[in-house]
Amino acid sequence: MRQIPTHSLTIDKNTHFFQFRITTEMEEAQTLLSLQMLQEARKTVQRSTLQVIKTPLIHLPHGAIPMKINCNLYMKLENMQTTGSFKIRGVANQFSRRESGPFITMSAGNYGKAFAYASKHFGHQGKVLMADTAPASKTALIASYGVEVEQIPSKSLLPTVEQLVKDQKMIFLDPFDDIDLIAGHGSIGLEILEEIPNPDVVAVCCGGGGLLAGVAAAIKLSGCTTTNIYGVEPKEACTMYRSFSENKPVSMDVKSIATGLAPPFAGSKSFQICSQHVKEILLVSDDEIKAAVSMLYKIGLVVEPSGAAAFAAIVGEKINLKGKTVVVLITGGNVSPEELCCIVH
Repeated sequence: MRQIPTHSLTIDKNTHFFQFRITTEMEEAQTLLSLQMLQEARKTVQRSTLQVIKTPLIHLPHGAIPMKINCNLYMKLENMQTTGSFKIRGVANQFSRRESGPFITMSAGNYGKAFAYASKHFGHQGKVLMADTAPASKTALIASYGVEVEQIPSKSLLPTVEQLVKDQKMIFLDPFDDIDLIAGHGSIGLEILEEIPNPDVVAVCCGGGGLLAGVAAAIKLSGCTTTNIYGVEPKEACTMYRSFSENKPVSMDVKSIATGLAPPFAGSKSFQICSQHVKEILLVSDDEIKAAVSMLYKIGLVVEPSGAAAFAAIVGEKINLKGKTVVVLITGGNVSPEELCCIVH
């Protein structure tokens, strides 16, 4: 569990209130997501007709990439997952626990693609709201699955969802702060432990926090008390980092090449779970993310910027890795050739 800053504590009656509040938040996090829920979600994901696969966990030999520190490095390749990212895991669990739509969501791309794929597969009516800054290639791809796609200003996304839920009785599927989604993503953590029972370090990309919360909970609730789990965010889209600093979910203006890691706010449920299980949130620059994408490409992996942030933190040696067994999640590979050409040199 992350440390509460000492300057937040005072030696008076307010101290007791503060300590009670933190305890309550921990208890709420445990209530939100249990090991049993994670295990049940894993079975749901495995049995889903959406064809979610157990992705490769590969060892990267020392010298394969230019790292000064010698560590035992593994990569969990969710860029090879169905629909090209980890998002299908959470979507599979969400759809299994809801009746037919119409469903609505909002997305920067990967969740929308998984949502659209599942909607078509199950024959549900669906709608995806996307920011008006989203690349045309992503909106066209999502629309090709038969769901309606509407682009609007990012600040209007949530109010529009709320209005459509009220007026048209649509069912909202949250792209990062839904417990069923988080539990589905936790299947990655359980898969990792099947091959590496007690890793020293696990690094996970973080946007709204759903993936980080699920993976961290799966590993910690499975009894890996000595495993340190790190979330990684872009410096200019660090909502979870700021949430940790302020001890509450925060929103902010965001901008990053890693658009999938740049929601305008951290999820409240995700924050509660991450607060209990994640050691620290690390920050990487867009240039560091670009360098990571390029490095991965040179060893034969096509990875989008949002999928390479955690790898950027590892190769950038943001933490002490010497002699440790390290697992880094490569979370997605949905990047166009045009985008890749602008990054890889």
